[in-house]
Amino acid sequence: MEKFNQVKELIASLEADADKFYAKGNSAAGTRVRKGMQDLKNLAQAIRLEVQDSKNKTEK
Repeated sequence: MEKFNQVKELIASLEADADKFYAKGNSAAGTRVRKGMQDLKNLAQAIRLEVQDSKNKTEK
């Protein structure tokens, strides 16, 4: 559950930069959003693996 909370915090932290990029055209904010989205992707993959491992352990 800790990693899931990290996902929520990461999305919340990117909100201001996303607004700066989409509303104001700030390209530096776009770069930060892209980096954050990559971090989100990696975190989501880690959660997927954790859930799958846990699921496989309980099925045996």
